[in-house]
Amino acid sequence: MKTKTQVCIIDDEKDGRDYISLLLENEFPDIQISFQASSVEEAYIHLTKNTPDILFLDIQLKDGTAFDLLSKFREIDSQIIFITAFENFAIQAIKNGATDYLLKPIKKIDFIIAVRKALDNIKKNKGSSSAQYSHKNKISLPTLQGFRLTNITDIIRCEADSSYTTFYLTDKTKIIVSKTLHDFEEHLSEHNFFRIHHKHLINLIHLKEYLKGKGGQVVMTDNSILDVSVRKKNDFLYKIEHPD
Repeated sequence: MKTKTQVCIIDDEKDGRDYISLLLENEFPDIQISFQASSVEEAYIHLTKNTPDILFLDIQLKDGTAFDLLSKFREIDSQIIFITAFENFAIQAIKNGATDYLLKPIKKIDFIIAVRKALDNIKKNKGSSSAQYSHKNKISLPTLQGFRLTNITDIIRCEADSSYTTFYLTDKTKIIVSKTLHDFEEHLSEHNFFRIHHKHLINLIHLKEYLKGKGGQVVMTDNSILDVSVRKKNDFLYKIEHPD
């Protein structure tokens, strides 16, 4: 489990990356910079395997824009702080889920306010997630009518759809929750769930079959057939062969 807030800095200018790093070191010593990049390609490769808590994202990069990068993902469960020299990107940044928007040259006070806002959001999200779990082997899923206290073993799989998650249960019901799949992943992973794809988190006790392929596919006990992403394939097969 992570002990420090993890941050990625994506900026095509080394001076820009160095300045953000210096501000973080001086103002937020408990934050850890886990990765830096200058291009869409570098950032994409990293973000397919890692989810930073906070993502500092320059809009104009060497080989494209921040929006080109974000378009490659269905969702990124990070607090995104956009950085740019151009004010006209503000609306597009907000539409892409910006936590905040910093103009170059970055003012120290604006930077501090943006990071504090991101940290507050992270704290609220964690508190909201932890409040869902009132029983060790059950999970409370909010519904329009209230909530449903569900046995974790009754969950076959969870499917991401932007900022929503659909739970598929053994009684053939579906529950749609207005939270991202990332909000549930850490907790459910402790109960033998595995994220085989950015869209799919499956309960391994309900796995029936694995079908070979580039990434492959799984067949679940509800007869659903789900893709396994290429980057998850080896970890998934190792998990099956080496259960805890």
